[in-house]
Amino acid sequence: MTIVGQPREGLEYYPCRYGRSRVSFRGPRKDPTGDYVAFLGGTETFGRFIPKPFPALIERRISVPCLNLGCVQAGLDVYLNDPEVMLRLDGARVVVIQAMAAQNMSNRFYSVHPRRNDRFVRASPTLMNLFPELDFTEFHFTRHLLGRLEKTCPDRFITVVEELQQAWVARMKSLCTTLRGRVVLLWFASAPPPDGVVPAAAAVPPYVTHAMLDQVAPLCRDELRLTPSQTARAQGTRGMVFSLVEQSAVDQTLNPAAHEELSDLLAPMLRGLLGRSAK
Repeated sequence: MTIVGQPREGLEYYPCRYGRSRVSFRGPRKDPTGDYVAFLGGTETFGRFIPKPFPALIERRISVPCLNLGCVQAGLDVYLNDPEVMLRLDGARVVVIQAMAAQNMSNRFYSVHPRRNDRFVRASPTLMNLFPELDFTEFHFTRHLLGRLEKTCPDRFITVVEELQQAWVARMKSLCTTLRGRVVLLWFASAPPPDGVVPAAAAVPPYVTHAMLDQVAPLCRDELRLTPSQTARAQGTRGMVFSLVEQSAVDQTLNPAAHEELSDLLAPMLRGLLGRSAK
C-alpha cells in the first residue's frame, strides 16, 4: 500500500519540448497560442516531487493555459540562450519569473552548461589567476566550486560573489525589459530574501539578496515574495512522491501545501493582470 508522503515509485513528469528547443520541460505539453501565462524558474517552479506544482494549480483557478517552463537547478542562461523559449515568452500575456540562483550562470569567472546550468564547465583565466592554488578539473557542479572557493580564501571569494550578483541583476533587467514589463517577479523559498550573502548550500536561491530583487522589481508589473507558513511546513512531505534515494533532496524541497499557499495568492494577482473575473 502506498502511504502519502512516504518513499514510493518516482513521479511521472511527462517531459516535453517546445519547437526546436533542446531543453526538456515538465508536461503535459501546452499549445502556446491565444492567451497564456508562462512560468520560469528552478526546482520549485518545475515541481520536483510535487504531483500538482503551483503553475498547474493556478491554471485550474484562472482557466488560462499555463506553460511550466521551470527546470531543476535552472539559472537564467537556460532561457536567455534559447530562442525557442524566448519566442514562447514573447507570446505570453504574463510571465512569472521565480528568482533563481545567481551561481548557475556563465560569467567572467566561469562558464556553465547551456541547458544544465548547475554544471560547471570551465574556469576562465581570470578565475585561474585569482585562485592559482586550485585544480579546476576537480569540479563538476557550481555549488561544489563555490564552496571550495569560499573555503580557500573568503576575501578573494567576495570578488566572485560580487560578479555573480552584478551579472544576475543585469540579466534579470535585460529579460524584464525584453518582455516589456509583462513580468511578475516571484520569490518562493523556505526563507525570506536575505540582506547579505548566503552560501551555495542554502535552501534559498544562493547569492540573491533583498537588495537585488529591489533593483529588478521596478521593471516588473507586479511582485510577490512568499515563504511558506508554519501550517504548511508542518505538513512535511505529505503528498510528495519520491524514492528512497531521493530523500535528502526531498528535505530541501517545498511541499504541496506551500504550492497551495502560493497559488492562493498568485492566482488572483494573475486574474487581475489578465483582466479576468474570479472563477
